[in-house]
Amino acid sequence: MLRRPVICSLFQLHRMDDFIDRFLEYLETEKNVSEHTLRAYSSDLRQFHQFLGYDVEFHPDEVSHLKLRRFLAHLRENSCSKTTINRKLSSLRAFYRYLIREQLCKHNPLDMVRSPKRERKLPNFLSSEEILGLLEAPDKVTLKGRRDRAILETFYSSGLRISELTGLNIDNIDFISEVLIARGKGKKERQVPVGPHALNAIKAYLQSRGLQCPVDRRDENALFLNKSWTRLSDRSVRRMLDVYIAQCGLSNKISPHTLRHTFATHLLDNGADLRSVQELLGHSSLAATQVYAHVTTERLRKLYDKAHPRA
Repeated sequence: MLRRPVICSLFQLHRMDDFIDRFLEYLETEKNVSEHTLRAYSSDLRQFHQFLGYDVEFHPDEVSHLKLRRFLAHLRENSCSKTTINRKLSSLRAFYRYLIREQLCKHNPLDMVRSPKRERKLPNFLSSEEILGLLEAPDKVTLKGRRDRAILETFYSSGLRISELTGLNIDNIDFISEVLIARGKGKKERQVPVGPHALNAIKAYLQSRGLQCPVDRRDENALFLNKSWTRLSDRSVRRMLDVYIAQCGLSNKISPHTLRHTFATHLLDNGADLRSVQELLGHSSLAATQVYAHVTTERLRKLYDKAHPRA
């Protein structure tokens, strides 16, 4: 959990840290944002605070659009990508909207600052042969191997984010209806279909886990456990995936999110419509899902250019 001091009154705010803490408290209690989102907002706003150098009193209306532009120039000088800069601007916009809503600020300096044009990068994904090789990589005999196989199968079968996967509990899996309950961004829950290969891998893992788990840990509800019999962390999943990527001789740029990209791309390649993929991924906007359509179109274009005699 992100620890922040509780501020009783808006009129007690003096330092910029106080304003930031109050804003983060609002995001957590009223907007119900995830811990990951809170950490990102906190990091972005405190970086801006450090750039401004306000150590005593902070007056939001004293921050001009020129100071913000100098901050953007500072980020570019430090080799920040356009995506990162846009995220930091988004955090600042949300911060100032809150200050204006609470009548702590009269003017929004972000109104005169343009976001850099986003770089359009197509998501990386695995071919059918590559994903099948990765799924077969874990040792099916050991408990760890069965757990890892279940994790990889669940990623590919359901297209979950890494935080959604590590947040799964045993009672989130409905083996009869073949669905799982995922808690996504903003702690929103959604039902996601899960295929028989993933379900069978989960069953095999749970059966082995039940035989080997210490008696005092058998009531642990988390689906995927580490060697200490507690919930597996995002970092541990990333390290686990790196091992199998190296074992299969795949690119070291592959991440858990690559498996989510692979899930979406393979669905579209095999005839799924964009709206259905949007719902399965838990995207609030269709725009976030459309990038996968570009991946499919780009791949088909390359196949056409290669195969057609008059291309």
